[in-house]
Amino acid sequence: MDAANPQSIPSTILLADDDAFMRRLLTARLTHTGLYRVVEVDNGQACLEAYHQVNPSIILLDASMPTMDGFECCQQLRSLKPAELLPILMITGLEDSASVDRAFEVGATDYVTKPIHWPVLLQRVRLAIERYRLYQALEAANKTLQKLATIDGLTQIPNRRGFDIALQQEWRRLSREQLPLALALFDVDFFKRYNDTYGHLAGDNCLREIAAAAQSNMRRPADLVARYGGEEFALLLPNIDEAGALAIARQLCAAVAQLAIPHATSNTGPHVSLSVGVACMVPRHQQSAEVLIEAADKALYQAKTSGRSRVVSHAHAFSGLS
Repeated sequence: MDAANPQSIPSTILLADDDAFMRRLLTARLTHTGLYRVVEVDNGQACLEAYHQVNPSIILLDASMPTMDGFECCQQLRSLKPAELLPILMITGLEDSASVDRAFEVGATDYVTKPIHWPVLLQRVRLAIERYRLYQALEAANKTLQKLATIDGLTQIPNRRGFDIALQQEWRRLSREQLPLALALFDVDFFKRYNDTYGHLAGDNCLREIAAAAQSNMRRPADLVARYGGEEFALLLPNIDEAGALAIARQLCAAVAQLAIPHATSNTGPHVSLSVGVACMVPRHQQSAEVLIEAADKALYQAKTSGRSRVVSHAHAFSGLS
C-alpha cells in the first residue's frame, strides 16, 4: 500500500459477531481483497466501545448476539452524532420480513442474510464505503465553503456574516444563562483621508495591521473580532461586564497606537487612531440582539462627535484612552 495515497490505505471494518468461526471467515474474505483491515468484537456492547477507538468506515453487525444484539447496538450507534451516517450492514440468519423491517427501523444501511453470498457482501461493502467517503468529502467541502463565506478576504478575520452568526449564538446562550454580553464597535479615525493621502493599497495594509492587533489583543477563546464593514470593526465579548469591556477596548487602542502607523492628515495626531463605542447588557429572550448593536453604535457615534480617538460606553463617556 502507498501511504502517500489515502485511497490506497485499507478501510477499517468493525465486525461484531459472537460466532468465532464466522468472524474468522468474514475477516479472511474481506482482508483477502487488500482493501480492508478488520477489527473483530463478539457482541454489541464491545462494538460500541470499539467504535470510539477504531474510527471505522463501515460496521458489520450480526443480528443475534448475547449481551447486546445487533438491533440494539445499531440503534445506539445511530444516537451518536459522529455515527449518524456511518454505513451499518446487518448480517442476519433471520429472513422473515419483520426482522428485515426492524433492521431498517433501527438504522441499518443494508443487510445480508446467512448463508452469505460472498460476491454480494463484498459488493455491498465496497459501495457503502464509497458512498460514505463521498459524503465525508462533501461535508469537508461544505465546511470549507461555510468558513470562506464567513471570513473577510482582506483581513482574514470573520466578516459581517460571521459576526452576525456569532452574535445570535451568544445572545441565545447568554439569555439562557443570564450573563452579560458586551459589544465594542470601532473604526479608524479619518480613514478616507488616510486613503486619499497614502493610497488604497496602504489603506488595505492599515486595516490588516489593525485586524491583527485586535486579534492579538483577544485573551479569551470566546472573544471574537470581526470586520463589520469598510473601516469599521466589532469586538464581541461574552460574559464580561462593562468595566471589563472598556478595559479591553482601551488595550486595543493602545495596541494600535503602538503600531505608530503614520497618518499626517488626521486631526487626532500623527498616527492612526481608533474611535470605540462600547455597550453591555444581559440578553433577554424577548429582545433582539439588534438592541446591543444599536447601543454600541450610539456610543461609537458619540466617540466620533466628541473628538475621536477615544473610548465611549453607552452609559458613560471617557475622554482619551486613560
